[in-house]
Amino acid sequence: MALPYELLIGLRYTRAKKHNHFISFISLISMLGIALGVAALIVVLSVMNGFQTELRSRILAVVSHIQITGGNGEMTGWELVAEQAAGQPHVLAAAPFVQAQAMLSYGNLVRGALVRGILPDQEDRVADFGPHMKSGKLDELRPDSFNIVLGSELARALDVFVGDRVTLIAPQGVVTPAGVIPRLKTFTVVGLFEVGMYEYDSGLALISLADAQRLYRMDDRVSGVRLKLDDLFVAPRVARSLASTLTANAYISDWTRSHANFFRAVQIEKNMMFIILSLIVAVAAFNIVSTLVMAVTDKQADIAILRTLGASPLSIMLIFIVQGALIGFIGLGLGVAGGVALALNVDVVVPLIERLLGTQFLAKEVYYISNLPSELQWGDVTTIVGVAFVLALLATIYPSWRAARVNPAAALRYE
Repeated sequence: MALPYELLIGLRYTRAKKHNHFISFISLISMLGIALGVAALIVVLSVMNGFQTELRSRILAVVSHIQITGGNGEMTGWELVAEQAAGQPHVLAAAPFVQAQAMLSYGNLVRGALVRGILPDQEDRVADFGPHMKSGKLDELRPDSFNIVLGSELARALDVFVGDRVTLIAPQGVVTPAGVIPRLKTFTVVGLFEVGMYEYDSGLALISLADAQRLYRMDDRVSGVRLKLDDLFVAPRVARSLASTLTANAYISDWTRSHANFFRAVQIEKNMMFIILSLIVAVAAFNIVSTLVMAVTDKQADIAILRTLGASPLSIMLIFIVQGALIGFIGLGLGVAGGVALALNVDVVVPLIERLLGTQFLAKEVYYISNLPSELQWGDVTTIVGVAFVLALLATIYPSWRAARVNPAAALRYE
């Protein structure tokens, strides 16, 4: 099949003559600039996607999809609430909990903690503590055993290990003539968990629900009920449905509201990084303008000959649009290949760079996530390719229009 002559000439013009390598050099720089910008966009957006997913999974390993708490911080008849919630579509499991502040003491060390009383068999169905247990099991939290499971960083701060006994100091105290004496109870450490978020690893302690009720004088009351859904993204809709069907006086919060600041910040950062890095692609794409302007100047005699042979101004434009589009296409191909390869191997490349430099980019004492996750989404890749290719095409319009306006007589006057 015969190809249009505009395409054939445009492909040939992509390579400059032997006596003029400068245009070829500028074309190469334009290709590499587009490739670098596209690769950077793919890698950065993949890392931002990874942060979103990792942050969501780590938070939801500790925080349930939906949490129903009593209007005054306490709830009676939680079984009825759990039964009504279980009747909602998408609800897989429900578990009661008691949550309160406390101080943990071991030797001369004291740390504040958020104490959560749970039923281990039901808690395993709404949270993912099991896979994150470094030692011990949640099943050790039996009623009246006064056992405790600590976050790994909290245990490290107290310098305790499995088998040690820590003192839990509850703020609810006994009023005496000498003042309020806080309630003290000794617990045995039977397990350690590490979910990978410093906030929880350093400040959360788990005990039996019955032990928490006794310690905080709640009788048969609980703080609330936690729910797990089959699809975490329908949590807002299920929460609204529960608000209209529950008979108890309760406050309902889903994970998108309780931790909205985290996910909103990541999404804003992702959008801003896309805009900023798109400017890099735009700068590289508009290097094509200088390449084509020089090509038009170099090919004026050829353009004049083509015009005298009957080529229309539109055909001349198409020749140089093909040349610029080819530069953009090659740059896009290199950028997509490099960006996808790097995004899929960030977990290998970043530790290698950290070892070479002898530093850690994300210290877990400072950041919620101490490694650099990556999740490649082909929808992002398609958007990046589309934006970059459109920018490359836009960069070809002015030089091509200028080529189409070349006067054959003026161009051949001094030839």
